[in-house]
Amino acid sequence: MNCCRETSGAPWLALLLPAILSVAGCGFRLQGSGPVPRSLAVVRIETSDTESDFYFGLRKALLAAGTRIDEDGHDDTAAVIEVLTDSTIERVLTVSALDVPTEYELSYSLKFAVTSHGHELIPTESHVLVRDYSFSESALLAKEREKKILSAALAHDLVSVVMRRLSSL
Repeated sequence: MNCCRETSGAPWLALLLPAILSVAGCGFRLQGSGPVPRSLAVVRIETSDTESDFYFGLRKALLAAGTRIDEDGHDDTAAVIEVLTDSTIERVLTVSALDVPTEYELSYSLKFAVTSHGHELIPTESHVLVRDYSFSESALLAKEREKKILSAALAHDLVSVVMRRLSSL
C-alpha cells in the first residue's frame, strides 16, 4: 500500500502566483534593494581601510544597485563617498568575582560624507551600532568567532543605513 502519492505542483502554483503578483504590484521591495539616484551612477569610495567588513559590504551593495565603482579615481563625474571613520571598539561590560571578563560590548562606528561635482549631497554623518556578548574562557575560540560574526553583522547593518541614505537622495 502506497501511503504517499505524487501531486502536481500546478494547483499550488495557481494559488501562489496571484499572491506574488499582488505583492510585486503594490511596489513592495526588499529592504536595502532600492535604486540609487543617477547622480550616483559612478562612485568612488575614499577610505583608509579597504579591508574592512563595511568597505566590502558597501562595494557589494553599490554594485548590486547598478552603480559603477571608480577604482582608479580617473572619472571626474564620480560621486565620492568618503569614509572618515570605520572602526570597532570592544570594552568590558561585566567581570566575575575573580576579575575575569564575562561580558563585552562591541561598538561599530562609522562616519561618512557624500559629495558630487563639488556639492555636498550628504554632510558628515556619524552612526554607532552596539551589541554585547557573553564571554567564557572555556569557549575562547568560539567567542572569538562570535565577535567576528557580530562585527560583520554590525557592518552589514551600517551598509544598509548608508544605502537607505543614498537611495533617499
